[in-house]
Amino acid sequence: MLKAAVFLVIAGLAAAQSDRIPREEAKKLKSPVPVTKKSITDGRTIFVRYCTGCHGPDGKATVDVMGDATDLTNPKVWKSGTSEGEIFRSIRDGAGDTMPAFKPQLPSEKDIWNLVNFIRNMWPEAMRPPVQESEKEDHHE
Repeated sequence: MLKAAVFLVIAGLAAAQSDRIPREEAKKLKSPVPVTKKSITDGRTIFVRYCTGCHGPDGKATVDVMGDATDLTNPKVWKSGTSEGEIFRSIRDGAGDTMPAFKPQLPSEKDIWNLVNFIRNMWPEAMRPPVQESEKEDHHE
């Protein structure tokens, strides 16, 4: 029984590694979720639940829990890429030595894209993607 459980854990880890998005492919990914106030709000809810422990409530990573967590408000210091697809990949598959993969906690890709939209909205105003009007979002859904 124990051997079977160990095998399942190892198989699960191998499967998780095999469906990782290669970095070059991540650069090309475009979000299917428009940047709207609703998407940003939904992303904020996910951020508060999963991200503040390391990145802090303001995203500046000034909390002492994780010394090398990235300041999400300053994309110039990011090591794993700043395109929307690279951010998606970092959240879904993990990044660096300390950022875990959140695919198990966030199996809905829409949730991850909402989180990407929220994080990009934390950037300096001149770097943020434009927020679309809610009416346009309603036509997409």
